[in-house]
Amino acid sequence: AQDLTGGQRNQAHLMFEIQRMEQPLLSVRGLTKHFGGLVAVEHVSFDVSPGATIGLMGPNGAGKSTLLNMIAGDYKPDSGSVLFKGRDITGLSPHKICHHGIGRTYQIPRPFPHMTVLENVMVASVFGRGFGKADAKNEARRLLHTTELAEKERALAGDVLELTLKRLELARALASNPSLLILDEVAAGLTEDELPKIFQLLEHIRSVGTTIILVEHIMKIMFEAVDRIIVMDKGIKIAEGTPDDVMKNEKVIEAYFG
Repeated sequence: AQDLTGGQRNQAHLMFEIQRMEQPLLSVRGLTKHFGGLVAVEHVSFDVSPGATIGLMGPNGAGKSTLLNMIAGDYKPDSGSVLFKGRDITGLSPHKICHHGIGRTYQIPRPFPHMTVLENVMVASVFGRGFGKADAKNEARRLLHTTELAEKERALAGDVLELTLKRLELARALASNPSLLILDEVAAGLTEDELPKIFQLLEHIRSVGTTIILVEHIMKIMFEAVDRIIVMDKGIKIAEGTPDDVMKNEKVIEAYFG
């Protein structure tokens, strides 16, 4: 075969980069999970583009948490697949999926209560990114500054208030340097006055190129913070589109209001 010229090589590289950017960061295909006779998630599929913020919503019991748990490795699906950056990560353990670049928070924060706020984030840096103690401490302090927790670094995680725990959960998830961050009701339990701080944090995360899947019941966040919404009901995806389109969808209206 004839060697490519410099111009041809540059063009080929440009085409490769365009194709790479067009590929979904995450592809969920036909994910299904049953618990005995209960259908928790049934054949759910969707794609997430790099840099997007996707909202996942639905009534209680819709299957949202089960779906997230399959993506993050807490549950193994009965069928279907999860592709991340083109790799099949279906059924991998949570720590392996974390090392691939997926981080997550939980609706109920799970800190180490007898460790300080700083130490909690350091642990995530050590095990999520392989940092040594000095680098882990520097990274943890940077993230505590980002999440406005710098003044709380010496406090025990078991002694701090709900808003601080929410921010700590987020800082710990960010410590693994995820390409995709799954946020499970990060604003739950917060007051109206506390919401702007969450919006600022979400905007900062987006600004550095992190892709987000956001589960939230607060409609204000869904309308102002996401590009696209996926709606589930009784384990099935019933709608997908822009916030305006989804809120006008008859299936969504029926699921929420009967």
